[in-house]
Amino acid sequence: MAHLRDCKAWQDAGLLLSTTSNEACKMYDAALTQYVTWKNDNSLGGLEGTFSKLQAADPNFLMGHVIANGLVLIGTGSSPRLDRKLDGAIKKMVALSQSQPLTEREKLHVSALELFANGQLPKACDTWDQILQNHPTDLLALKFAHDTYFYLGHQTQMRDSIARVYPYWTPDIPLSSYLKGMYSFGLMETNFFDRAEKLAYEALAINQTDAWSVHTIAHVNEMKADLKSGLSFMKQTENNWKDSDMLACHNYWHWALYFIEKGDYEAALTIYDTHIAPRCQFSGTMLDVVDNCSMLYRLQLEGLNVGDRWKAVNQLTKKHAKDHILVFNDAHILMSSLGAQDHKTTDELLATLHEVTQAPDEDHELNLVPKLGLPLLKAFVEFDNGNYDKAVELLYPIRYQIVEIGGSNAQRDIFAQLLIHAALKCKSKANQKLARCLLLERDELRPNSPLTERLLRKTTALHALG
Repeated sequence: MAHLRDCKAWQDAGLLLSTTSNEACKMYDAALTQYVTWKNDNSLGGLEGTFSKLQAADPNFLMGHVIANGLVLIGTGSSPRLDRKLDGAIKKMVALSQSQPLTEREKLHVSALELFANGQLPKACDTWDQILQNHPTDLLALKFAHDTYFYLGHQTQMRDSIARVYPYWTPDIPLSSYLKGMYSFGLMETNFFDRAEKLAYEALAINQTDAWSVHTIAHVNEMKADLKSGLSFMKQTENNWKDSDMLACHNYWHWALYFIEKGDYEAALTIYDTHIAPRCQFSGTMLDVVDNCSMLYRLQLEGLNVGDRWKAVNQLTKKHAKDHILVFNDAHILMSSLGAQDHKTTDELLATLHEVTQAPDEDHELNLVPKLGLPLLKAFVEFDNGNYDKAVELLYPIRYQIVEIGGSNAQRDIFAQLLIHAALKCKSKANQKLARCLLLERDELRPNSPLTERLLRKTTALHALG
């Protein structure tokens, strides 16, 4: 770990932490660094070890509770509605915040997490942005907002939240180069590919192990269907990012996507079996889980039999079937239960989703379920049952709203592919024609995509048959 900041260093940075323990301040810095660099520091026992050292140094250090609880919430792997321990930790943090003198900034951190825990994601982001107006170098507020905007599909906000503070991040501030990677990701998601790439390369020139900047470049090549650049970039940089254990699985997923695009399914499966599946089984994190589901489902759409691989993934996903934290997660958990032919989990997921949306209150995601979540999930079920016309009927009207369930453009492409495949498999001429229209549109946006070309050839064959 680089030089970790003590009480005075944080105060000098204008980010006073309410504790007298230098060790607690340093462990807060260590946890923040691991979060921003996507990498567990094994010398401290990873994030887990860091949090127990932090807790031991000052059990009442509020920002210690904030970062620990925040990372559990942002991981979206457990729901405060169902997870007693998490719910208790949030309540304890709130009680603690009311029993000691704090800065305004620290109080706002607590209310942002309380909002997030209640499913009020947009309001949580507003609160983090409020912190950043007065404290533009509060990296925790910045990163929590960045990740939450991502979950909301608020791509412009994700970009602008960084743009507003970017000029304040001078090179002398610890971790400042990581701002370039975060900013570049928002630029890429809003189609400023050249600026995004330039910033990501600037970040990598400062620190070649910046896995998030690697990830932006992986996205740019994906969006341009530039397979040659994409494949050679991942291969050349692999040693720099493969130890960023929180993001490595996802970067390997991007690598495998190029092979799927190319039609080299064996190469994609090799990356899956060697890097993606083992990392997911080891970590069990939601990011790794959705990547596994998405990868297998894409290969299946391409006509590949993925064998028993779904069963292993389903073992991880089925325990999340009742969480209903993000519609995006639910869609991927459903891919897995359908893939493993686990009807019990499929039914349970849909039934409990129906239940929790009866009283959605101010939960942002639950309010998306009737108009977006259920049609999307039902489309997967109908497709799985061979009711392709029904799948198109459910998916087509919501295709421009799907961005609201979050994830990146590359991740959500699976829903666009599902619609195209469903339309291609329809008996109705109108839907077959629709498939061709969607593919022509796709071809305009990502010229030279071999995947698009393969599917266009299918529509030509259908037309010849018709």
